[in-house]
Amino acid sequence: MNEMNQKISAIGVVPVIKLNNPERDAAPLAKALCDGGVPVAEVTFRAAGADKAIALMKEACPDMLVGAGTVLTTEQVDKAISAGAEFIVTPGFDPEIVAYCKEKNMPIYPGCTTPTDYHAALKFDLEVLKFFPAEQSGGLSKIKAMSAPFPMFKIMPTGGISLNNLKEYLSAPQIAACGGSYMVTAELIDSQNWAEITELCRKSVEIVKEARK
Repeated sequence: MNEMNQKISAIGVVPVIKLNNPERDAAPLAKALCDGGVPVAEVTFRAAGADKAIALMKEACPDMLVGAGTVLTTEQVDKAISAGAEFIVTPGFDPEIVAYCKEKNMPIYPGCTTPTDYHAALKFDLEVLKFFPAEQSGGLSKIKAMSAPFPMFKIMPTGGISLNNLKEYLSAPQIAACGGSYMVTAELIDSQNWAEITELCRKSVEIVKEARK
């Protein structure tokens, strides 16, 4: 596994974050995640100012891994890179965006849920694929079935992951890490409940350790 994949896999969970007020929330959120032992974030471009949020989080916690999610265009890739993003996540498999990221030596985790997606990813020598939306697309049983013809891939499921099923996913050898928004819900961020976010991260880290014993 390349260095970025190893780092993300070692942490085990990737908070998927939508920030509506980056100026107010990015720095304290970054600190809350790091305090909880989860020094990684996927900041989605579903909210305006995602690039600003990435820059502010990196500024607050320089050692944190901060990437961009819900990236739909190469323009957004450029914005993310300019802001200091260290990886890109796309909801689906877009060969143009994957090729563009590879050209720029930017780690990319494209959303793949079908044998056709996996086949396409194979041509780009990718090691880790996002599986989205995980639960709605067949969950762990589908991931395991897909790994039979494609054992070379590790998977990052996102969508429907919670403290309740995190251990089940992470116990499977096919899983590199799990993406989730349960520790960074809109309610928790809007109410600036940083202590609860830190606590949910700590609980997640305990589950990661248990699952990987």
